[in-house]
Amino acid sequence: MGYPKVSFLTVNYKQTEVTMALVKSLERISYPNWECVVVDNACENKDLQEALIGHDSFKFISSKENLGFAGGNNLGLDLCTGDYIFLINNDTEVPEGFLEPLIDFAESQENLGALSPKIRYFDEPEKIQFAGCTEMNKVTIRNSGIGDGEIDRGQYDKAYPIPFCHGAALMVHRSVIEKVGLMRDDYFLYYEELDWCERIRQAGFQNWYFGNSYILHKESVSTGRNSPLKVYYLTRNRLLFARRNYPFPTRFINYLYYTFIALPKNLLTLFLKKEFGQARSFWRGYYYNLTHKASDSADRY
Repeated sequence: MGYPKVSFLTVNYKQTEVTMALVKSLERISYPNWECVVVDNACENKDLQEALIGHDSFKFISSKENLGFAGGNNLGLDLCTGDYIFLINNDTEVPEGFLEPLIDFAESQENLGALSPKIRYFDEPEKIQFAGCTEMNKVTIRNSGIGDGEIDRGQYDKAYPIPFCHGAALMVHRSVIEKVGLMRDDYFLYYEELDWCERIRQAGFQNWYFGNSYILHKESVSTGRNSPLKVYYLTRNRLLFARRNYPFPTRFINYLYYTFIALPKNLLTLFLKKEFGQARSFWRGYYYNLTHKASDSADRY
């Protein structure tokens, strides 16, 4: 078979050692035709650039400001020359032979949109983090991951259509990006890949999960578990996603749910836990959507 060129694209934010662990794992893969573009967000020194010297398959580009996940990937896309663009988190590592079966599957699909492999937890590699996901609940604007926390016994070693792929490992053909456009970078963190996958579906493509390949993910290295930053962007962007992708009757139900159920419940819970920073972030994320149009550029945290 031929070997279509794959451009890995990863974004670093003040995590040189983490990113270099990904670099070293990519250098061990058996697939022969690939490159990797490394984007350094809010670059303050040349540590990462200097660390990449001698790693011949890697390109480097930096931004003086933190552009977020989508903005960083959009910046690096101009340097990608591959047939497939593979967005991969810098806090992941990959097995040697993980790419060949993904490419074989992708090449066999006539209407492929985005494609994600199985994702396992790095610290507990026998456990699954992602084996696909369900459709979005149109009231809560939440969905569920498939397989999360389960021991991997091969039960998800198959391929099936899914509504949304996982931003930690998401591959898409260049022609799809040319038709759909880039990710909306004003999400900054969270829901940007869900919005992108929704637009890919609306353009007539099918997103897929492929379970005969996997990567390892160091979950929440960038933002921390349940940090105020994470709470703010998840809350703000959950509502922003709905406003941009759902019709008015659905959006009205979203606001009723968040105003009278989610908002009081979450604020009360966070106050009782004395997590005042998270409570403030939840309120700010909700309030943003009352004061800004969906087409407005989103404010940074």
